[in-house]
Formats: sequence, structure tokens, C-alpha cells
Amino acid sequence: MPPCTRHAIFISDRTGLTAEGMGDALLNQFDDIEFKRFTYPFIDTPEKAERVVAEVNKIADGCNLRPIIFTSIVSEDIRHIIRNCNGLHLSFFDAFINKLEEELGTQAVLQVGRTHGIQNTERYDARMEAVNFSLNHDDGVSAKDLADADVILMGVSRSGKTPTCLYLALQYGIRAANYPLTPDDLDSTDLPRMVKPFKSKIFGLTIDPARLHHIRTERRPNSQYASPENCRREVNEAESMFRQHGIPYTSTTHKSVEELAAGIMLACKLQRRT
Repeated sequence: MPPCTRHAIFISDRTGLTAEGMGDALLNQFDDIEFKRFTYPFIDTPEKAERVVAEVNKIADGCNLRPIIFTSIVSEDIRHIIRNCNGLHLSFFDAFINKLEEELGTQAVLQVGRTHGIQNTERYDARMEAVNFSLNHDDGVSAKDLADADVILMGVSRSGKTPTCLYLALQYGIRAANYPLTPDDLDSTDLPRMVKPFKSKIFGLTIDPARLHHIRTERRPNSQYASPENCRREVNEAESMFRQHGIPYTSTTHKSVEELAAGIMLACKLQRRT
């Protein structure tokens, strides 16, 4: 039988990232159900809340099964309006804020925008500086200030270095550079000259050759660069280099960028920059 389809609604007074994160963590545990998702960010006035209620109820009226509604809304007044939605209502703040107030012995400030807004300008500026650093040190384009890197990701072309660097920068404020192993690098038994002085900062990324072949074929079909034989050779030589020089490494084949970043933070003993 085809999977059951349900509607999942995410409603927030800011970006919606918290509601989506909370909801997806729960919904992803149900493999036999497909969820059609709708996100309503910046619902921060009673008027906007009333319009969302009307839209959600219209969605509910058009199907036999009621929607699952995840909300992350600070204002009790707006949460009260949203409760008029026809569906199962799961509120991040209703679930936890009262228990935290009781445990901490103080009242929450209930101020909108404290999660994904700019509350701590030093932390925000550090993240933006890290993003700029990663962009300026993408694909080994520059050795300038490489000593300032927190980590240098090294691997063959299309093994996931750039997105992982950018995620580390944006999420953790980590100055992450990356270096692509070229055929010339792989023909040598030594570390590439640009990164050799910073061996202690290098972390290797590898990938299943079949997956690499698929990725490269989408970019350069029918090329030597994308051929299965070349992909196997490059991956084998890269892993041999990592082992020879004692460089820690992990495979990106079955890991999301979030999992990769968290694993690198742990393996390299990095701390979120604040």
C-alpha cells in the first residue's frame, strides 16, 4: 500500500527554524507516513495569526485527516489564536516554558527573536568572519592566513569539503579551510606543500567511489574525471595518504553535512566560537 499522507504545519513568530527542527525530529521517526509540509514564519501579530488559522483550517477541511501543527511562538495571546487551528497542536513553549520557570525560580522574559536574531553581536560577528574565512580559503585558492584556520578539510574533488566548511562556519563560528587533492598531490607520498606546515589541523574527507562517480557524472558526464576507475584510484590514494601521515578522516557517503560537522567538532576537539 502507498504511504499515508498527512499535512505538517510549522508556525513561528520568527524564521520557523525552531518549529521545523522540533517537528522534523519527531516526524522523521515515522517511515510509513508521507508529510506534506507548510511553513508560516513571522506570525507575530494577531492579524497574521488569524489569517494563518483560516489557511490551516482550509487545508484541514480539504482532507480527511487533521494536520499536525508545530508552533514556536513566544506571545501567549498569539498562541491562543493559533490554538483555533483544526489539528493536533504541539507548542514548543507550552510544553517547556512553565516547567523551566518552576525549576529556575524566575519568569521567562518572553521576548521574540532571541534564538535566531542578533542578540549577541560578538558571536554573530564571529560567525560572519568565519564564513568569510571559509569562502576565502575554499578549494585551496589561498595560503594567506592559513595558520589562523581552526581546521583544514582535505579530500578529493566533490567529496563534500565546501558545504561542510560553510556549515562549520555558519553554525559554529569555526574558521574552516579546505584543500582539494589533485592528481599531482595523489602521485606524491608527501603531504601537499600548502597544508604540510599545518598537519595538526588537517582532517580528511573520503567518499565511496561509486557515489563519487555519480556526483562527478552529473557535473562532467563521460569524462575521465568522472570515470569509475579514476574515482576508485583517487579515493584509494587519498585514504592511503591519510593513513600514512596519521590524518584522521571520515566518509561523507552516508552522512549529512550536519552529522559531518558535529563529528569533526568532536574529533578535532573544537569549541563553538562565542
